[in-house]
Amino acid sequence: MISIQHLSKTYSGNIQALSDVNLEISNGMFGLVGPNGAGKTTLMRILAGLVRPTKGTVLVSGNDVTTARGKLAVKAGLGYLPQEFGLYPDLSASEFMDYIAVLKGITDKKIRRAQVVECLELVHLQDAIDRRLKTFSGGMKQRVGIAQALLGKPGLLIVDEPTSGLDPEERVYLRNLLADLASSRTVILSTHIVEDVNQSCNDLAVIRQGKVIFRGMPKDLAEMARGNVWNVKTDGKRPDSGLTIVATLQLQEGNQYRILGKPSPSLNPQPVEPTLEDGYIWLMQTRLSQ
Repeated sequence: MISIQHLSKTYSGNIQALSDVNLEISNGMFGLVGPNGAGKTTLMRILAGLVRPTKGTVLVSGNDVTTARGKLAVKAGLGYLPQEFGLYPDLSASEFMDYIAVLKGITDKKIRRAQVVECLELVHLQDAIDRRLKTFSGGMKQRVGIAQALLGKPGLLIVDEPTSGLDPEERVYLRNLLADLASSRTVILSTHIVEDVNQSCNDLAVIRQGKVIFRGMPKDLAEMARGNVWNVKTDGKRPDSGLTIVATLQLQEGNQYRILGKPSPSLNPQPVEPTLEDGYIWLMQTRLSQ
């Protein structure tokens, strides 16, 4: 559905946000992972037709977002939840949704009302439809954000850092919701939280300094760290320098460290199964050293 070829974006001041990005994205849930400032938001904004690339092509269902006609066609089938999404706190959920629906060109009042109700039901906010947005929790506000993105029944849904700042329960809820929505459309989840991708995506790309440095399944990324993930127990002393400590667990008799690298045999390291987080950190560490 989406074809990105040799995409680059350079902002004024010679700031390179993206460099020769190539991706093919089909229906389902796709994860775009990388640290803050990696270029994820720039890529999402180009896909949404909000930013023009410096070089390259982006086709969404055959429409080129770098042309005026293609941009209009893409926007007609797009739902977008940006990283910073503003709400009108004194409006109710239904009033806000109605306002966004008008902006999206849904002019028939009955159709508009039906879509507002349907989208709020999809995100399980039907019982809060007449509540003021200022009374909503952070997770509920993000659900309103997803609901407004679903107006117009888009075939492509782009969500940028949707779980940032949410508590664990709200994060799990939103992850499951997005996975459910991906059964009938393409959903692109951009995030720096590796666990969100691990629990909801079968396909992902890792971006760093504007370049795609990995593309594949979560299990493939985890496998990159195999043979380099260990548990080490000490009396409280940190293991040798040169090792990356992923987690520290305090025990009665000392500490247990989960580490990446090649520990000294004197530490009696015990090999453990790599996780997606291990693979992600290992990838970043090895790329940093190249």
